[in-house]
Amino acid sequence: MSHSTPAVDQVASLRRIAALALPALVVLAAEPLYVLVDTAVVGHLGQVPLAAVAVGGTVMTLTAWVGTVVAYGTTGRAARRFGAGDRAAAVAEGVQASWLALALGVLVAVGMQVGGPALTGALAGGGDVGRAAGEWLRIAAFGAPGLLLAAAGNGWLRGVQDTRRPLWFVVGPNLLSAVLCPVLVYPVGMGLNGSAVANVIAQTLSGVLFAAALVSERVALRPRPRVIGQQLVLSRDLLIRGLAFQASFLSATAVAARFGAAAVGAHQIAVQLWFFAALVLDALAIAAQALVGAALGAGDAVAASTLAKRIGRFGAVCGAAFAVLAAAGAGVVPTWFSSDPGVHEQALVAWPWFVVMLPLAGVVFALDGVLIGAGDIRYLRNLTMVGALGGFLPAIWLSHAFALGLGGIWAGLLLFVVIRLIGLLLRLRSGAWAVTGAVRTESRARTAS
Repeated sequence: MSHSTPAVDQVASLRRIAALALPALVVLAAEPLYVLVDTAVVGHLGQVPLAAVAVGGTVMTLTAWVGTVVAYGTTGRAARRFGAGDRAAAVAEGVQASWLALALGVLVAVGMQVGGPALTGALAGGGDVGRAAGEWLRIAAFGAPGLLLAAAGNGWLRGVQDTRRPLWFVVGPNLLSAVLCPVLVYPVGMGLNGSAVANVIAQTLSGVLFAAALVSERVALRPRPRVIGQQLVLSRDLLIRGLAFQASFLSATAVAARFGAAAVGAHQIAVQLWFFAALVLDALAIAAQALVGAALGAGDAVAASTLAKRIGRFGAVCGAAFAVLAAAGAGVVPTWFSSDPGVHEQALVAWPWFVVMLPLAGVVFALDGVLIGAGDIRYLRNLTMVGALGGFLPAIWLSHAFALGLGGIWAGLLLFVVIRLIGLLLRLRSGAWAVTGAVRTESRARTAS
């Protein structure tokens, strides 16, 4: 059992992993690259617009995390069914996930019209930043239905190991929006709100393209409330896990805002670079979800285990490469996003923590993908809660209480990553995650453990 067979080596080969990871890398990089362009464009409007995007963008990140829950849950379920030889059932998971995504997106869009300004005002502590963020958020929220539809589409297409169509459906709209953003902000004269409009255009167009892909599959498209309900139950642990992330990052932004506009602007730059690195490193996690899920669906636990180890090693190498690039750019990268010396100074406070955690995060993101593909979501939920409640959140609020600044906030993020890394390595070693079959059930999981 400890030695790979040729068939296992083929399933877990670098070429097979790269065939899924590289297109996923481009898809994952498209959205954060657009956000970085958006941040750079708005940053040159001044401290208040940059801080407003930091606050409003953090709220919209909640929607993106809901999309991640939908996508990851769909990928794992679709991959198992695809691995078991039932492509039609895998696509059917995508249909119901898309209805769920659309409903959630409309709910977010309506909710932000009503409560968005109050939420941003509370996060920013009122003032000009809170008001500007609220106005930006009310516009940007109209992109939520498209954003979530695209997430569901990415989920089922990854599950059936189709990474070519998502490449076009995400990159095209984001390239269009990256061109529109500076035009709307400056020549057209919309200012800060121009970036929100460009956001909505990209997300809506992407959602429409993914919906059209479902139609082209010629499957039944009517919603099935019972199946959607089952998906909600199965996604419960991912939702709780996502809420732990969001509570942590919302708290971090709220505390950074209380250190001043320069601090929250610098935090926005560092956080967006962190999200960019996280999502790019998540390309390995996407490959892990699809390949591990398919291997377990086909009943091949040995191939799944080999994949897990190899993808974890690849994650460490990629994270280390990011760390080298980040360290080399410490004195230059912040100037791309703001011309304010105060923002630059504050960014350098967070930078060492950012660099140190990247190699560790590469392993964490890769192994997250392994367990999501295996359907071992309950363990991930519990581990994330321990990391958030026992590490990240206490560090954030201690930073506020003792005026530790951005250094305290980012030290908390490093602690969060370390706790998760230890827990993931222990779980991988136990083998309890590798439950075979087209559908993971709790009875089989208990037998495996």
